[in-house]
Amino acid sequence: MPASRYLPTPESADLIALAREIAAKELAPRAADAERAGAFPREAFATLGRAGLLTLPYPEEYGGGGQPYEIYLQALEEIGAVWASVGVGVSVHALSCFPLFAYGTEEQRQRWLPDLLSGERLGAYCLSEAHAGSDPAAMRTKAVRDGDSYVLNGAKAWTTHGGEADFYTVMARTSEEGSRGISCFHVPAGTPGLEFDAPEDKMGLMGSTTATVRLVHARVPAGNLIGAEGQGLAIALAGLDAGRLGIAAVATGLSQGALDTAVGYAKEREAFGKAIIDHQGLAFVLADMDAAVETARALYLSAARLKDAGRPYGREASIAKLVATDNAMRVTTDAVQVLGGAGYTRDFPVERFMREAKVMQIFEGTNQIQRLVISRHLAR
Repeated sequence: MPASRYLPTPESADLIALAREIAAKELAPRAADAERAGAFPREAFATLGRAGLLTLPYPEEYGGGGQPYEIYLQALEEIGAVWASVGVGVSVHALSCFPLFAYGTEEQRQRWLPDLLSGERLGAYCLSEAHAGSDPAAMRTKAVRDGDSYVLNGAKAWTTHGGEADFYTVMARTSEEGSRGISCFHVPAGTPGLEFDAPEDKMGLMGSTTATVRLVHARVPAGNLIGAEGQGLAIALAGLDAGRLGIAAVATGLSQGALDTAVGYAKEREAFGKAIIDHQGLAFVLADMDAAVETARALYLSAARLKDAGRPYGREASIAKLVATDNAMRVTTDAVQVLGGAGYTRDFPVERFMREAKVMQIFEGTNQIQRLVISRHLAR
């Protein structure tokens, strides 16, 4: 059943209804086949872009939707409930636009943001490296000033949309000053020296292309520096707080999709003369699943409302990401169990949901890193 939501305005209710309708009519019928084939869903992003759902949290003056983060995340949840690869992709696109919006000059915003927020262009976010996933300050990718350009060399691992995106937000080292020596760059697709490895052969999210991005003497204009030299890690960490809420919303949607499938099956499947949902042992499993979904939703919305109010929300974002993704792993695993042998087949989507849930405990900061972030807040 659809999630029960309190929405502040008729416009926001219409947006969530639109997201749910597009998810049901345009995305859901294509998701299973695209995931099996490992086909990148570019047309799905174009569909969301034309509907104004790809860039909801950015101001209208630059081409965004001008919506509070709590509304954007609920639309994202509706997408994640039917096709997690697309939900993750929307979250990554929003994250890749963040540095330019929050730290770029007004001239940079006017020059690039309307194009990036048009809905027809897709971004990627290049932070992690093979040896520096949870420790971005250890990155080795370098950007060396050469006249009116920077020359970038290095490799960025685990890049969502690697090879598919129209632009790349790249963090690179401009000095050896540790965490203060990292800078942020806007690198358009097609830049000479921007190269891509073959996509990773993953356990789930097959429709979401993940690849190592290589920069081989890639030259970008000095005007493509976002923020000041040495500000890159602060930019990255600020963006990750918002990105973690995006993943929390997608994970909540994934959980809701798994719960809906399990409840529908339990109402129709009979054992010992009655529907299996009427057996208390299984009914209690479903009740726990429902409680987990509602808990995750409440947490990400609480953090989003702090963000919308301009208040600190880093700790709350980490809590939401931790709980929502751990809950998604449990809920999707239980959904497979509810369906029994059928749940272990591709006749139902819950086996895919279970595989997709696992990575959500890993990206945008592993859940061990979330615990570290939370504990450091407690120690202050």
